[in-house]
Amino acid sequence: MNESPGELQPLSVSSATVTLWGLACWAVALVVTLVVPSLHEGDRHWWPWTCVAAIVIGSLGYGFIRRGRGNAAGAT
Repeated sequence: MNESPGELQPLSVSSATVTLWGLACWAVALVVTLVVPSLHEGDRHWWPWTCVAAIVIGSLGYGFIRRGRGNAAGAT
């Protein structure tokens, strides 16, 4: 009765798709931090810049993936 389902296999997910979803989430976070004043004033003045940095770094990563490098499918 305690049959194991076998070895789990990784899901086939495009690295570019995951990166684009991450960029979209950071873009939404940037808009929210800019629209809500309490999220970018006072001690939190750096929060929008965190979102901007994530968008820039994510865009560089997306470009790296689209050139054919950094894709987990080709890893051994």
